[in-house]
Amino acid sequence: MSVDAATAAPALTVQGISKSFGERRAVRDVSFEIARGELVAIIGPNGAGKTTLLSILAGIQQSDEGSVAQPDGTTARIGWVPQQTAIYGKLTVAQNLRLFAKLEKVSDPEATVERMLDQTGLGERADEELGRLSGGNRQRVNIAVGLLADPPVLLLDEPSGALDPRQRERLWGFITALTQRGTAVIFATHDIAEAERHADRVLVLADGELLFDDAPAELKRIAQADDEHDLEQAFVGFLRDRGH
Repeated sequence: MSVDAATAAPALTVQGISKSFGERRAVRDVSFEIARGELVAIIGPNGAGKTTLLSILAGIQQSDEGSVAQPDGTTARIGWVPQQTAIYGKLTVAQNLRLFAKLEKVSDPEATVERMLDQTGLGERADEELGRLSGGNRQRVNIAVGLLADPPVLLLDEPSGALDPRQRERLWGFITALTQRGTAVIFATHDIAEAERHADRVLVLADGELLFDDAPAELKRIAQADDEHDLEQAFVGFLRDRGH
């Protein structure tokens, strides 16, 4: 993390978010903050509410209660990268970025596309059809689309789920570089080892409730896991002790 979370103004403040679908309460009174340059993982079992929470933060869904705010009082500058890519395989990398830049109504689409090609290291692939790229490069394009408006906060849903180990390594190098430039990143993952390796903090959700918000090492301490145990074992024990 490139910015001291203890002293920096939060890039995003989430207060009392709740969301129900019929009688099922998907998210229950969730509150937290994230600082500039911080990398936060959301982990939890299937059906915990991770994707619902991210979609509310992105403005895709409306919460029933609570608020999401940035320092300027808006939520307009939040980048969103869903698990299912929304980019077009028959278009080139540059054409995809140009299309989404116009949809985002950025002030200078051509300059923005050039900036994103440079920032993502995809300049040499600009004229290649997206469908011909590796999974890792397609995911980089997907993230580039989420960054077109230069948001201070980026949300990622299972960003590396379909990637092989080398592709994941390149992707996380790219995401880490974003945080070093000050972008706050929140990602949901089922890969607990990935959260332990990369996240400054982890948020544990179960049945829509936020049960834990702290560093991965603190979760291991609370779960009374020694150094020989990984975070996944601590996570499972933590949930079991709390009836999940």
